Amino acid sequence: MNKESQNYENMNKIGMNKDGYQERSIKNSIRKALMSFGSSLPMIMGILLLIGLFRTYVTTEMISSVFTGNLFSDTFFGAGVGSIAAGSPITGYIIGGELLKENVSLFAVTAFMVAWVTVGVVQLPAEIKILGKRFAILRNLLSFVFSIFISLATVFTLEVLR
Repeated sequence: MNKESQNYENMNKIGMNKDGYQERSIKNSIRKALMSFGSSLPMIMGILLLIGLFRTYVTTEMISSVFTGNLFSDTFFGAGVGSIAAGSPITGYIIGGELLKENVSLFAVTAFMVAWVTVGVVQLPAEIKILGKRFAILRNLLSFVFSIFISLATVFTLEVLR
């Protein structure tokens, strides 16, 4: 058996064709992508249903009374709501887009989205049990403070770039 045929035989054993490409990688990638989409579909549908309820029961006047247009109070309130209602980034983007449609300031929406992903008041008891009280509380406090700073820095940077 010559060296070339031996190499080809070894490649077949690990699922590669003669060009050195894996034969099933594209099929596996598509299957994994579809499975991932399928597993996130119920969450996305739930968020869309919640947004429908939100738009029905929470009026623009109610949102305007909470978000007054004050830079610091809106940013602080957005970070506070995001901290309590923590979730995944994709759902935060959907909710953030809906808040922007209701004319909530970009500062508040950005603070909401950063806190939504980084701060977890709801998960705090589990985090304390696993990571320790001091670490968990310090991590959440720092994440809350930095969500405000990141929001301000992001929006100011966007304003400079315009």
